[in-house]
Formats: sequence, C-alpha cells, structure tokens
Amino acid sequence: MKFKDYVSYMNMQHDEDPLYIFDDKFGEAAPSLLKDYSVPHLFQEDFFDVLDRDERPPFRWLIIGPERSGASWHVDPALTSAWNTLLCGRKRWALYPPGRVPLGVTVHVSEEDGDVNIDTPSSLQWWLDIYPMLADQDKPIECTQLPGETIYVPSGWWHCVLNLETTIAVTQNFVNSKNFEFVCLDMAPGHRHKGVCRAGLLAIDAECSEDTKLNATSANDKLNYPDMHRREKRLRVSKYGENPFVDDSDENATNGLITSNKNLQIDEFSYDIDFLATFLEAERDHYISIWSPSNCIGQREMRQWLHKLWVEKPGIRDLIWKGACLALNADKWSECMEVICTYHNLPTPLDDDELPVGTGSNPVYLTEGHVIKIYVEEGLESSIHGLGTELEFYSLLHKVSSPLKDHIPDVLASGILFQENGSYGIVKWDGIGIPDIIGKCSLIKEKCPTDGFPFGVWSKKQFELHKAGMPINERFSSARSTTIWPYLITKRCRGDIFAHLRDTLSWNDGLNLASFLGDQLRNLHVLPVPPCNYFTCEKQKLDNEPSADVFVEGVDKKISVPGEWRLFIETLTRRKKDVCSRLAKWGDPIPSNLIEKVEEYVPDDLSLLLNMFKDEKGIYKVCKSSSWIHSDIMDDNIYMEKCSLSSCPGEHAMDVGPGVNGTVNGVNGSGEQLNWRPSYILDFSDLSIGDPIYDLIPIHVDVFRGDVDLLKRFLETYKLPFLRKSSQYGSFGAVDRFERLSYHAMCYCILHEDNVLGAIFGMYKELRTAKSWENVEEIVWGGLNNYEGFVDQAVHSA
Repeated sequence: MKFKDYVSYMNMQHDEDPLYIFDDKFGEAAPSLLKDYSVPHLFQEDFFDVLDRDERPPFRWLIIGPERSGASWHVDPALTSAWNTLLCGRKRWALYPPGRVPLGVTVHVSEEDGDVNIDTPSSLQWWLDIYPMLADQDKPIECTQLPGETIYVPSGWWHCVLNLETTIAVTQNFVNSKNFEFVCLDMAPGHRHKGVCRAGLLAIDAECSEDTKLNATSANDKLNYPDMHRREKRLRVSKYGENPFVDDSDENATNGLITSNKNLQIDEFSYDIDFLATFLEAERDHYISIWSPSNCIGQREMRQWLHKLWVEKPGIRDLIWKGACLALNADKWSECMEVICTYHNLPTPLDDDELPVGTGSNPVYLTEGHVIKIYVEEGLESSIHGLGTELEFYSLLHKVSSPLKDHIPDVLASGILFQENGSYGIVKWDGIGIPDIIGKCSLIKEKCPTDGFPFGVWSKKQFELHKAGMPINERFSSARSTTIWPYLITKRCRGDIFAHLRDTLSWNDGLNLASFLGDQLRNLHVLPVPPCNYFTCEKQKLDNEPSADVFVEGVDKKISVPGEWRLFIETLTRRKKDVCSRLAKWGDPIPSNLIEKVEEYVPDDLSLLLNMFKDEKGIYKVCKSSSWIHSDIMDDNIYMEKCSLSSCPGEHAMDVGPGVNGTVNGVNGSGEQLNWRPSYILDFSDLSIGDPIYDLIPIHVDVFRGDVDLLKRFLETYKLPFLRKSSQYGSFGAVDRFERLSYHAMCYCILHEDNVLGAIFGMYKELRTAKSWENVEEIVWGGLNNYEGFVDQAVHSA
C-alpha cells in the first residue's frame, strides 16, 4: 500500500481495529527523515550501537495510526526499554509494572524453545470492555500523551496504547547499563525465567515454587549419564576477574556466588536480576538448546554482539561479564578453558580474549599462539563425532601429504575434559580407540569396531541419519547438558577472518579469495574417502533403510546405489519427509506459495540427484564418487593475512584502499604496498561425506553473497566436474532438470539442515515474489549450468 492510499484509508475508515503502521525501515526508505531524527539526551546510551545497521535487530519505528488504532498489551522484545515521542495527535497510555499481567491477557511460553506468545484483546476492546470492570486498586498507571511529549517505558513493563485521534510518533528500543542484564537473561535458553519475567509467580506451579524455595537448582542434577554429576548451577554470576575455581559448596566463598540457598523466599515477586536468575534451568545451555524464535536477535548474532561489546567497551567489562554468564554460561566455559590451559601449560587468554570468540556453535578461546575449541554443540554424541571426524581427517591429510594441509591450522593437542565428583580430569585422545570415560556413556553400539577411528566420518554419517527428520525439540532434548567435553588445540593464525575484512578488500582481493577457495576445495574433494563400514559397524536395521537396489517410483528402471551413497541419500530422504512443515516453521522470508510447491519440485527419489549410467546388464548405476565435504565454509571460517605487493600473487594484486588493522591506506611502516591474501580454512567439525556440490552452498550464499563473477572465478580454479556427460537421465523422462547443475544445488538448499533458504530470500529480495522454484533456481544458481569442469592430467594426478 502506498502512503497516499493509507492516508485516504485513515480519512474514510470506520474500523473497530484500524490498520496501524509500524515502519522500521523509514530511515532507509527516506534517509532525509533522519536529518530531523535525534535520540533524546536521556537515552543516548545504546549497547546495540556496536553492531552494524544490517546486524542489529529492528530498533526504531515511525508509527502512524488513525483514531481507535493502537498497540495491544505487550512487553517490549527481549526486555529492552523504549522511548516514544509524539509528533501529532493524542495517545492514551496504560502501564503495569513487570510481573503483573493485565486482566484479559494470557501469556504463553513454550517449554520446548521459550517462544513467548501473548493473547490479548485489541487496545480499544480492552479499554471498552475490561477497563470499566477494574477496581481502583487494580487499574493501571494511566496518562494521555500530547504532541511534543516523550514517554519512557522501562524494561519488562506491560503497556497498552490507544490513539484518541490520528497520530504520528517515533519510538526506539534500546539496551543500556540499566537493562543489559535483563536483556541477556531473556536471551538465555529455557522457558521458566521468561514466564516469570512477564507473569511473575503466576508462571510457576506450586511444585516449582517449593523447589525454588528450598534450592533454586539442585546441586546434584541427574544428567544423561548417571555416573556423571554436575556442579550446582550458579544463581549469581561471578564478577569478571574473580577466581572461577572457588568451590560452590563453600559457605564462606567470597566470589559472589549463591550456593544452596535454603532461605530463598519467592512468596513475593521482585524484578531483580538475582531473583529472576534463580529461575534459569540448570540443564539448559546456550550451545545445546533451541534458540527461541521470539528472541529479537539470532543465536550467532548474540555471541557476536557480546564479543563486540567486550572488545569495544572495556570500561564496562564487569557488567558484560555478568550478562555473558547469564546468556552464554560464560563462567562455566571460562573455567573449562582454564583447566585445559593448566593441563597443557598454556598461557590463559589476555583480557581482550576472555569471552569466546567468533560466531560459531562451540566456545572458542584465543591464547597467545593457540586456539582452544571446546566441543559442545548438540550434546556429547554430536561433539565426540565432530572431534573424532576432524582427527581422522587430519590424519588422512598428513598420510597422503595433501597440499590442503598447508592451509589448515596445525593441531597441537586434543583430548576430553570431564568433571567427576566435583573435580576436573583430562584424558588425551587422538581419535583412535575409545577412552574409558566415553566407554561408560553407551555411545558405542555392540559389535562395532573399537579400533581405528570409532567416531570417524562413517560413524558420524550414521549419527546424522539418526537425527535426520527428527523434530528439532527431540534432537535438542536428547542433547542434555553433560560433564564431558571434547576439545581441540590448534595453532593460532596470523591476520583476521574474512568476515571482519570483507568491506575493506579490493575487488582483486575478492577474486584472489575465490581462486584460493577453488584450489583448496579441489584439494579437499580429491582426497581418498575412508572405506565405508556401514554394513559391518551396525547390525541393527535403521528405519526405512534403503536396499542396495532402489526402484524409482513410477519408472520401470533398476538403480544400484553403492553403500557410500546410501547414508547420504537416506539422510536427505528423511529430511524431505517434513520439508513443508520445516520451511513453514522457518517462515519469513521464505514465500508461502513456494512452500506449497516444494514437494512437486524436489524429486521423489533423491538418488536421481546422483549421475546415472546404464551398464551392460541394463542396471542404472551412480557414476560419480562421493567426497569429503567441509559443509561450513563461511566468512568466519576463512583466515586472511597481510602481504606485501611483492609477495602476493601478482596477477591479483592491487591497492587495498582504506587502512586496516594498523596499516595506513594499505601501506605498512616501510612504505610498501599491502594486500590481504587468504591463508587458512578453519573449523572442520562439520565434515561429512557426500556430493561436492554441497560445499558450493555456503561459499556462494555466504562468502560470495551471490556474486556470479566470484563464482565463475572459483569454478575456473576448482576444475573438477560436478556432473558427467555420460549421465542417462533421459531414460527417466527428466533430462531437463537433472542435467542442470542449478537444479541439484537448489534441491540441496531446500533439504539443507540449516535455514539456507532464509539467507537466500533475505539476500535476493526480488525472489520473495517468485512464482516458482525454477525462478529461484535460475537467479541463484543459473551460473553453474555452463560449467563442465576441466579434467586435465593435473587434476587426475591429485
């Protein structure tokens, strides 16, 4: 709707609940409006300002509405505070303090993911039908706002607004030193604390209330593995710089921790951070829990935000530490990191590196010359497979002396950290065999080999198959918090990650990066794949396990799928079963009309995505080999280092423009011109075996941001063919789509475990009105269809 049409609507409408404009893009649509926009001096502090404009959540709105329109009862997102300045008209406000739910309003908080939903009548309906019934002592704080006046809404306060006449206002949400801990608390996983913050003690039942009185969290929570016990959840966070090793059970501890507080009374609600933090759920952890869809910022962005605050606002690190402990359990992971450093005689991180770095799904710490990664994501079974597969891969790299090893950080140590009977222990582990601490956890199936790499890539593929198609709440509920954490120590790289440098690089630097990725992905994809132990490792049948011979539905053809491909295809098949509901749950910006058509677009038999040829017996077989795939080459997993013009590849070198990290206009102290060149690929914990096309998805969507010229340069250096001309798709009546590389890539995007489509439709806004998946395929992946590969002697010898 155009604004002039909305003005006509306002003048003519007689609706009981009129349309109300909340425009959070007005500054981008009409930048001149920002010349007259300024934040009141009382609200200048905003911790979200460390994020770039496209990274921070929506925070300011132009609000326009006619008489009778308004905002129904709500608490602002993430317990942020807000100010609202009225430009014209009159607004009627009603407010209740935190924890006091207005009459007629119901708060729903999902136990699975903490998603908050509020059932409430419209603003007008509440004022007309409910307000008159309130006793004086139950009435809200009320006021009428006039033009030029500003209303301040503190963190957690309920508020409802009714426009008494046509109004125009501006409003902005913000995070400052007063509400920062509340915002971090609201981002913590779980549901109980979210309910209490909004509904007070009504959010907990009598049993929970009694438990909280006696002991806010049990000191001996039973976990997945009965012989493993965890320290009691810290109800208050330790201050930054305090000793994290103080015994929680010591009643005389002085580091600000509350232990088993039997005198804790919850008969009276208090909007106090220490009180509210007692309702955090001990078994929930940021790295192994579902991220609530009602959170105003993504999980990766939350980690990035806290780290940026830590680096850019050193004067408030004590406060940031408290918030990070609430949201990320930073104190727990810092303690684990220090145990690892002590065991390996490593220096502990400097002040700037006290918080986990990066946006990855596991806590990563930087020390002088070292990187420590603690495997946590999705629980112990996922973590042990992540490290086990990485170690198997690194062993292979050195065995075959692949040139790829020169572009992966050196592994210095690896092991398993565990906590037992209140004490920490470490066992070294190189991926070979099964440590006793893991053997106790029943992760190994009977009759599976225990020599070699028992948690290597084929075991990981079976685990991925088990997870595929499983509802996300079941996946996360099976990944309960444990007291066993695999870890890896690698050599620290010089330079910086591409994500931090992207906007400072020249075009030729970008082309050089694309060439580097093409070279290294070729080196990865020609590596020998370990023998498939799928048939010898696990005797029990998997549900819907495909047979060696697969018949295509509706086609009188016989297809033989080798064992190395069967896990890959069956995993995709399970994901396809609930593809519509999964895409619908991800929601905007994926168009609903395309979700309705997705099952028609993706083939019924996914083995057809593998090249087919007919042998002399008339059996159709796969004519492409599976390969190692990284699965997660994104902008934060590529390292770059400075180089002089003379040492960078001459054909790609040129000026870098503005100064970066100590250089001035791309020149070092000696006056020599500097460029950035890619040096390392990081984080191989998502390694798998499958179709090499899969690796194109994060590279093209995240690293190249859909740039076809960068994709073209990548393919020129990659050289390997993705499809072979010997394919005989014509026999299946589907020659057009199956011989398009773009179709294969699009199907993998749709069936991807992560929300790749959200990134695609977020980047290609014009595709939100696409009529078919074929339109999306052509725009995003059409550049692949002219590529055949260059099979030369050099590639074969690799």
